[in-house]
Amino acid sequence: MCGENGDSAGVPDWGTGGFLKKGVAREQLLRLNAVKIGAELDKITEGKQPGGKRMEQYYRQQLECLCKNVRTADEAAKEASRRRWDGIAKPIGGLGLLEDMITRIAGIRGTEEISLDRKGVVIFCADNGVAEEGVTQTDSSVTAVVTENFAKGIASVNRMAFVAGADVMPIDIGVAGEIREPGVQILKIAPGTANLRREKAMTQEQALTAIHTGIRIAGSMKDAGYEILAVGEMGIGNTTTGSAIASVMLKEEAETVTGRGAGLSTEGLQRKLQVIRDAIRLHQPDPEDPVAVLAALGGFDIAGMCGLMLGGAIYRIPIVLDGMISLSAALLAQKLCPAVTDYLLASHVGREPACGLALRRLGLEPLIHGRLALGEGTGAVMLFPLLDMAEAVYRQNSTFSDIRIEAYERLD
Repeated sequence: MCGENGDSAGVPDWGTGGFLKKGVAREQLLRLNAVKIGAELDKITEGKQPGGKRMEQYYRQQLECLCKNVRTADEAAKEASRRRWDGIAKPIGGLGLLEDMITRIAGIRGTEEISLDRKGVVIFCADNGVAEEGVTQTDSSVTAVVTENFAKGIASVNRMAFVAGADVMPIDIGVAGEIREPGVQILKIAPGTANLRREKAMTQEQALTAIHTGIRIAGSMKDAGYEILAVGEMGIGNTTTGSAIASVMLKEEAETVTGRGAGLSTEGLQRKLQVIRDAIRLHQPDPEDPVAVLAALGGFDIAGMCGLMLGGAIYRIPIVLDGMISLSAALLAQKLCPAVTDYLLASHVGREPACGLALRRLGLEPLIHGRLALGEGTGAVMLFPLLDMAEAVYRQNSTFSDIRIEAYERLD
């Protein structure tokens, strides 16, 4: 179905008059596939086409096709970026990880000439059936309240994004309550997931639909001119779903990856751990099948973030990760498409135990060590001003030749 060597061999022509020929620009190919899938998603949402096993197979095949045609970052652009950094009048590597991140962005964009002027924070909001097991301090009604607060501009991430010059886009991908506040994009897969301790959290068709929804959002944001995106989430109970996924994908015991979330007591933490153990024992998810892991243990917020990360690789947009829940989504995305990690930036290592383990598996080094545990994409937004400062040095500073002094040399 998809060309094994990155071309369009075997990819269906979606009625484009033979446009999809060998050698077509890969991003155009991927975009056309994503648009076609989006049209099919719209038919199901509008009730014009039934779902079921056939559509599940279709979505899975198309996801595999999209992932198979994703390229790794542009090494020539990265090398040009490194040379540019080395020519700037300052000690070589003086900005440390910030230099590496700007260079990663150059590789993502395919050019050393980068811009980060238009920033967005995409927040996926969804409820989790597992909340009924008493794994949180609050009930799931809070999810809808905070989702509407994002649209009102009064949540923590809104205040921080304003300072960072970023737009906040809340997405209702699975909130149980009705969202009435204008400004929330309603892309609801279902009104929350099932209780993963009792049954699978969602069907595989729902999981795939949510992933493709995230991919579509990435494409829309690229079309709207956004140059870098941060991921965020809101969903009562999602540190339980995130920890469960991390346990399976990292092949670690629940105790190793699970923390107190939004402030559980010791008794509450023990209950949370038992719920995760019970769910994994019930479903026996295979870490080699990330869609099955997601369907058994995940949330629609995690699925949407996974899709946005894959969309970043498809549309060549850098995606800034937040805390543990986004890292669990990244583990799924990495298994689906190993090249996706080239398009991810680690903002911080959070308080939850899974964070460090997940970052090591992803091969990413975070810049911020602040013991953060707020969620909403707040940690990811913190990276934006730091990147802006590094970009200013990268684009505006004098070079050694400008000031007529001998350049530093790399001695390692």
